[in-house]
Amino acid sequence: MTRLTSLSHGAGCACKLGFNDLTDILGHITPAGDPAVLVDASTRDDAALYQLSEDRALVATIDFFTPIVDDPADWGAIAAANALSDVYAMGGTPLFALNVTAWPRESLPFSILGEVLQGAALVCREARCAVVGGHSIDDREPKFGMAVIGDVHPAQAWTNSGARPGDVLVLTKPIGTGVITTALKRDLIDADTLAVAVACMRTLNAGAARAGRTVTVHAATDVTGFGLLGHLRNIVKSSGVAAEVDSSAVPLLPRVTELAAQGAIPGGSRRNLEAMTEVRWDDGVNDLQRSILCDAQTSGGLLFAVPGEDATALVSALEREGTPAAAVIGRIVKGELGAIEVRA
Repeated sequence: MTRLTSLSHGAGCACKLGFNDLTDILGHITPAGDPAVLVDASTRDDAALYQLSEDRALVATIDFFTPIVDDPADWGAIAAANALSDVYAMGGTPLFALNVTAWPRESLPFSILGEVLQGAALVCREARCAVVGGHSIDDREPKFGMAVIGDVHPAQAWTNSGARPGDVLVLTKPIGTGVITTALKRDLIDADTLAVAVACMRTLNAGAARAGRTVTVHAATDVTGFGLLGHLRNIVKSSGVAAEVDSSAVPLLPRVTELAAQGAIPGGSRRNLEAMTEVRWDDGVNDLQRSILCDAQTSGGLLFAVPGEDATALVSALEREGTPAAAVIGRIVKGELGAIEVRA
């Protein structure tokens, strides 16, 4: 079998541009200036929100990346789940998707691309999201992802900007996929550990979104390329609040700490950590833990900010939806805008 991960410089969302790079790039974008645009790139939300009527808005997103695993169908499935996640993170329902692919036509059989597309289609069928076309280019490095369109009632959409002091932070999936997939590239991982991570990344956030709709959600995001703390930073900055995170409460995938200690930390995670200038670290949070909390995730879980009285109900609803790893990991507090304190 062709080792797809050997053909890429990075793995999954860890190959994305860093937070600081993206900040510079977004400075060149002119705001849309259209009153129908309810959410654009300025708030670092997961998707754009475009209002069609009083009771309907479109959710639009695109996400693609280099091979994250060697199995083509798994790569396609993970990429699809990752792209669909942006719609779920806004409280929306996916409607249809378009494939986006770059492929080295001279060196990699198209049959492998067919397996990638089949894996993505399988996950989209699970999400009841039609795949209606796409676009391809010839490229020396394979890449795959999807553009997804969904819809949501404008008054029921979740964004980054509504978190309030007193809210509790609930994470719906364990973290560590950046470490796991980097360990795969370096031949440091066993098949069982990889299988757990692949199953986690393939899992849709549809159930987490359904659970979220059973309580009051003040803010939400999915945890992907900027890592847990990077996506939390987007929430606290957009909401004008601060946050506290209990590092010991954050769920991890199996062997993540061990593999990170062996050096399996992707470049994207290192860039994330360097960009986290607003974080105050307790002395008891060591360098390894800091890297993991900034680990670039692919198809990670949802991060909710909900009123404290709703936390127990949300965790129970998540468990009923089959997300037993869901955990309360911190809280929203008053404080310096965008500041995050990480406790041991």
